[in-house]
Amino acid sequence: MRNLLIGLAAFLTLVDLFATQAILPALAKTYGVRPAAMGLAVNASSLGMAIAGLAVAFFSRRIDRRFGIVASLGLLAIPTALLSIAPDLLSFALLRIAQGLCMATAFALTLSYLAEHCNAAETASAFAAYITGNVASNLVGRLMAAALVDHLGVAGNFLTFAALNLCGSVLVRVWLKRAAPAPMAADAQSPLALWAAHFRNPALRAGFAIGFLILFAFIGTFTFVNFVLVREPLGLSMMAVGFVYFVFLPAIIATPLSGLAVARFGTRPAFWGALAVAAAGLPLLVQPEIAAVLAGLALVGAGTFFAQATATGFVGKAGLADRGSANGIYLACYFSGGLAGTVILGAVFERLGWGACVVGIGTAILLAAWLGNWLTLSQSPQVHPD
Repeated sequence: MRNLLIGLAAFLTLVDLFATQAILPALAKTYGVRPAAMGLAVNASSLGMAIAGLAVAFFSRRIDRRFGIVASLGLLAIPTALLSIAPDLLSFALLRIAQGLCMATAFALTLSYLAEHCNAAETASAFAAYITGNVASNLVGRLMAAALVDHLGVAGNFLTFAALNLCGSVLVRVWLKRAAPAPMAADAQSPLALWAAHFRNPALRAGFAIGFLILFAFIGTFTFVNFVLVREPLGLSMMAVGFVYFVFLPAIIATPLSGLAVARFGTRPAFWGALAVAAAGLPLLVQPEIAAVLAGLALVGAGTFFAQATATGFVGKAGLADRGSANGIYLACYFSGGLAGTVILGAVFERLGWGACVVGIGTAILLAAWLGNWLTLSQSPQVHPD
């Protein structure tokens, strides 16, 4: 039951983040802009999330976990609802940034809460449950968005998601009522001193960079493939594009197993295996058959989410100086990667095409695999098999 609640909380926290990507073509038509411009506006939430991650990292010791999560999810409903009446692309982008601020605050505080309230044996499975809820929000959120836009229009879509935000706030308030946050220990170190300690740790530096690269690759894949899907030779309708995101089902099944994989094989082998799965899907994305593209998306989705769960759990264990700030920095890097992926791969997509975009995605995955050498709790990647 605990892991189910953790997953549901993650779902309601992040359902707004990627759902809007499923309706990118419809939004581009509504605002009369090019794919890269609309992709940047939609993924402007990553900027807000990066800022919020840094803020949580800085003020981590002073924030009551439960209150912060509940307040963030309640406030999230405001920009979500206002997106239904955003008059232009700038307003849309600013509201997405506001969404990102709220989502990342709840995300970072929940990770900190789990790290502080789970013992060593429970941490990996709790984090895996949270990332599984993230995966589910990708699938269900995208399906919902595609269906809602088809039946209720863009405005009805965002008002429905605002209601889900409020449900998330209520759920967390009820769920955490019986488990008060751990007392914040006094610490003579300043937040900047804690940050410096994190960045002196080569394992955490690698973890932060890996977070950047994982979302860079994921955003590059699942933002711009929408435009590939609706163009010839595939030529799918918006509703059909929504059903494409059943490709996240393998990730929903596989991601909860990441904790077991780490316990059985170690962090680095589990991480490398996940990236190998993602890389195997890339050649399929450039094929002209829908079956091949769907298989490629399933592999990329499962691999990147499994890798994310592994890296997130590792950072939660490695940030001993202060797990709250370590998680905040990780999330800031993670979502900065999403923003960078939107900008860089959006330009590549428009100027050089989808094939070149896939090459950029593959490059990010290779760099993440190389950085995986440093995912060890022993400071030296050669000493410990974990």
